[in-house]
Amino acid sequence: MSVKLFSREEVSTKNDAKNTWLIIDNSVYDVTSFLNEHPGGEEVLLEQAGRDGTESFEDVGHSSDARELMKQYKIGELVEEDRKQQPSKENRSWDSEDGSGSSFRSWLIPVTLGIIATIIYRFFLGK
Repeated sequence: MSVKLFSREEVSTKNDAKNTWLIIDNSVYDVTSFLNEHPGGEEVLLEQAGRDGTESFEDVGHSSDARELMKQYKIGELVEEDRKQQPSKENRSWDSEDGSGSSFRSWLIPVTLGIIATIIYRFFLGK
């Protein structure tokens, strides 16, 4: 069985509630029938409709169950010339240093500063 191929231009025309397609990791998904079932609400999917939602999908950190569920909505893949280079799995980790997605360091410094400020406040002004 051959895989159906789509161009980014073709996918971009499927961008409303009646026909909702999106791209994740160079695969094309028709999520029209999933809009009402999506735990995050249909707005989340419609926001990415007709576009590449890979970054948003990965930023949320979907479960393995969600990744398994999405297989039933796959309708094809992008044509070779429209594909984006996929980062390796180790680049998608929560502590990546390339600045994409959320990283451990992005919240560690503010939390540490908050704790220090609380200790100083309680020491000098607390009774």
